[in-house]
This record gives sequence, C-alpha cells and structure tokens, in this order.
Amino acid sequence: MTGPASRRPLSSRDTKWARSLAQKLADSDVTPNQISAASIGFAMLGCLLFWAAGSGGPVVTSLGLILAAATIQLRLLCNLLDGMVAIEGGKQSATGPFWNEAPDRAADLLFFWGAGLAAHNPALGLGCGALALGTAYLRELGRAEGFAADFSGPMAKQHRMAALTLACLLAALLPIQQSAATLMTAALWIILIGTAATILRRAFRLLDLLSQRP
Repeated sequence: MTGPASRRPLSSRDTKWARSLAQKLADSDVTPNQISAASIGFAMLGCLLFWAAGSGGPVVTSLGLILAAATIQLRLLCNLLDGMVAIEGGKQSATGPFWNEAPDRAADLLFFWGAGLAAHNPALGLGCGALALGTAYLRELGRAEGFAADFSGPMAKQHRMAALTLACLLAALLPIQQSAATLMTAALWIILIGTAATILRRAFRLLDLLSQRP
C-alpha cells in the first residue's frame, strides 16, 4: 500500500464501521496485499455474472445484474480496507505499491468487459476499461513527476463504479432482457464520455503543473 499523501480521499474511511472492520483485519493474519488480491476475485466473479446476465433469460438477467452490483461494492470495500489495514493498521510491506495498483487495473477491465457482455457490446465495455486505465496512468505519471496524486473527476473510479452499480440495479428491474441491455449500453456510453473528460482534465492539469516548473 502507499503512503497517506497518495491515498484517494474517502469519507467512508472515517466511519465507525470501516475503522472497526479494518482494526479486526489488522489484528488478524490477513495482509493488506491479500485484501487487494481479493478485489480481483470479486471482479472475476462480477465479469462472469455480467456474462450470465447477458446470455440468460429475464430472471437470470435480473439476478445476475443484482449480484454483479454486489461484487462491484465488494471490490470497493477491498479498495477501502487494504489501505486502512496497511497504514492505520501498520502492516505496510515492500510489495504494497504493486498490490495497491495492479489489482485495481485488472478489476476495472474485468468489470467493464463484463458490463459490455451484459450490454451485448463487449467492445464498448473494453473501451470504458481502456479509458479507466488512462485516468490511472495520468495520475501515476503526475506522481512520478513529483506532484500530488490527481483523483479529480468527473468520472474517477468511485464515480465509474457508482454509475455501473446504479445501472445494474435499474436494469435488473426491467422485465425484458433487451431493455436491460439497452440501459446497460446507455450507462456505458455515459461512463465512456465521462472518463474521456476525466482524462482530458487530468492531462491539462498535469501539463499546467509541468509548465510552471522553473
């Protein structure tokens, strides 16, 4: 895991339930890296559920989308707890920076690929995943140049996952599979456009910082 200066600002980090759960994990044999790795497992499961939702009947579609939404939130829970266990729990490791970043990138691709399958448009899902990687690349490029991590939106990770979760739940309520796929397609287009705007914003912010160097 990384130091406090590079952490995404999250209000949930200060909640009583999060602090309590993180402390229990810190007192156990579970490592922050294992929590980070678990997020990939939830993303793989989510991808499979999206695939099932896109290829099954109405009941399978609804159930698959609801469960996929749950895996998205479990992935985010892992993202919250790994850093808390590492930093507040004092269990940072030399390999933490790898596990802090690599599982997140894999999870983004898996979730969006799966969402594309549910929408019957895997290329659109993979496009969202590719742009999500671009936002992370610009953030880490800025950090490599000595600047503070840029977590700005309008479609940062928490916004992308919130939009995808909401789309899953709304689509799950629709009785006709094609309607569910249409709603998922619309949501992915919104995420794609928002993520592209995020890339442009971060790029211009980074260029501005670089141009101000003596």
